[in-house]
Formats: sequence, structure tokens, C-alpha cells
Amino acid sequence: MRPRPRQTLTASTGTTQRPRSGLISGYVLRVIREQRGCTQEEAAAYLKVSPDTIAGWETARRPLTAVPVGQLLVHRHRLMLLGTPPALLQGLERALEADVLLASVLDEDAPADRNPLAAMVMQRELAEVLVWPLNGIPPRPVRELPAPPRPRRGPAPAGPELTAAERRSFFGQMRRTAEQARDPGQFLLRRQALYLAGYDQEPDTADWLAHQQRTERPDDWLTRWLNHRSVAAVAARHGDRDRMGHFIDSALLEDDAGEAANLAYWAYWVGETSAPQLSDDFIADGSLGPWPGHRLLTHLVDGLVPEHGYVDLNIHSLWALLQVRPTLLRPGEAARTLCERLTVRLDGGDLSSRGRRELESIRYAIRLAEA
Repeated sequence: MRPRPRQTLTASTGTTQRPRSGLISGYVLRVIREQRGCTQEEAAAYLKVSPDTIAGWETARRPLTAVPVGQLLVHRHRLMLLGTPPALLQGLERALEADVLLASVLDEDAPADRNPLAAMVMQRELAEVLVWPLNGIPPRPVRELPAPPRPRRGPAPAGPELTAAERRSFFGQMRRTAEQARDPGQFLLRRQALYLAGYDQEPDTADWLAHQQRTERPDDWLTRWLNHRSVAAVAARHGDRDRMGHFIDSALLEDDAGEAANLAYWAYWVGETSAPQLSDDFIADGSLGPWPGHRLLTHLVDGLVPEHGYVDLNIHSLWALLQVRPTLLRPGEAARTLCERLTVRLDGGDLSSRGRRELESIRYAIRLAEA
């Protein structure tokens, strides 16, 4: 295990101080401003603040997370009136939440028993924003934006960036958190720390994750299942498809409870329900409630591309979803996209035998639905 750094470094001077905050939300604010074609001076006049304040928010020199809630709402309403797309406004909210999580992780003096990663089960919208500085992949609301109407003046980062010292601190904290969170009541904290630690590009990450699985001694079905799924997912992200294949064969196809838990987890992850879950119990007990499946269908269809790390799990989950929600095959945009992706995937290579069978089964079900 890497040694624990004693202090957090600033991005610019190398001196020690409190961890940076507002990194992600400041960048999202910059994206919003650029999408509306505003200069910093024009945005400052519209939001009734100084240009230096706008510059400070966008660079995290003045954290947007430090702005009082009431004033943030005023700025949000003004951004609405400016014509900001709702998806970007929601992205800004998620960025503020992600910044709080990120700053808490980077603060090595924060008490472990108040770690916000243990507060609730993360959903995709928050997780994508949180890992943006780690993997360089913008969240969907930003990724799908058109080019801004005005070119940027001078060089600018492509996204929120952590310094090398901050990255080391972040991943070191995640490893220590996962290793120390061994009590049964800390499983959510450990699982989400393992998930984030999996974005570390250090050569020993895969071996460290495998060791974490070997040393896990869960005493209940749900914990064992979630541990198996989490390690398989991280391994797949690092290019190990065999471990994911074993998870699908052993924990899903051979276990009806595991199949149902997988769909419940996916449904929550993509936001089929907006109610936050404070523990993982909903995955096994069905407390998520009824959910239609349209969001999940779209998400899984989008993940049928070969380069997607979870393509095997996406294929199987799509097959399982259509077993319990066959009405999702009714004609519509999602069904049309599914047909197109099926043809491309079945005509291409790099499919497991199970994945090919499941895609062929889906194609047959589509033909029956169209008959």
C-alpha cells in the first residue's frame, strides 16, 4: 500500500492548505456560460457579481460550493431565464454535490465516521460527474453539447483537472477507506470506495482489487453478491472480461435472486426512481418499488458498443430486462435503436457465445413483437 501523504498540496504553489473545492461545479458553470455565448464580463453583469467572482468560480479559486444556498438559488433562476438547458442546470447541481464529496475525500483530517460516501447509494448522474476529473470523460449533459458559439480565448483545460498530488491523495484515501471499512455496517462505504479506487491507473490497481475480494468475508447473501458484482465491474473496466463472464454465469444465470437484484441495481443506477436509497437493502428486498424500464432500456442499448467496458453485462442485463418488461419492445425510438445496434453487434466480432445467444434471442423477440 502506498504511504499516506501527510498534507494536501495546492494546485499552484505546492504549499499546504485545505483541499480545493468547487473544481467540478466551477467548470460546469464555465460550460454553461460558453454555451450561452457569454464572456465572463457579460455573465457577471447578468448574475450581478464582479467579473473576478465569475473567474474565481470557474477556476475554483473561489469555490462555488461556498456560496450560500439562497444566493445559489438566485443564480440558478437567472441561469434558467438565460435559457440554460435543464440538463445542464441539473448537471450543475450534481457537480456541486460531487465537489462536496471530492473535497471531503481529499480532506485527510475529516472524521471517517462522517464520510459522505456512506450516506447514500450513488446513482449514475452523480457518479459520472464525480469521476470526471479521474477519467477525463465528461458526464452525458456535457458530452452531448454542441460546440460553443464563441471560441475560447487562449488555452483552456478540457475538463476539471486534479493535480498529480491530489490524484495520489484521492486514490490513497479510497484505498485506506476500503481497507479499514470492515464492519458490517460499513459495507456501503467500502463498496463505493472500491468503486472509486478502481479508476486509479496505477499498475497495481487490479491486483489490489483482487486482494480486496479475497480478503472479504461477507456473512450474508446480498453482501457477497454486491462484492462479486463490484469487483467484476472494476475488473471489466480494466479490460478483464473473464471475471465479468464468471459473475454473469454464476451470480445471475444460476440465481433468480441475483438476476432480480441486478435489474433492481441497474434501475436505481440510471434513475428509474428519484428517491435516494440510504443503503443497499433495496437491491434484495424490492423496496425500490415499481419502475417502468424505459431509462434502463435506453442506457443498456447505448452500452452495446464493443468498446464499452461492461458490454457483456449490458447484453445480459438487456436480455433479462426484456424477459420481465416485454412491452418495452413496442415500436418506438428505443426499439429502433435497439434493432440497429443488434445488427451491428451480431455482424461484428468480439462477442462471447453467451452474448451472441442472448442478442439472437432479443432479435427473435423483436420479430415476434412486430408480427
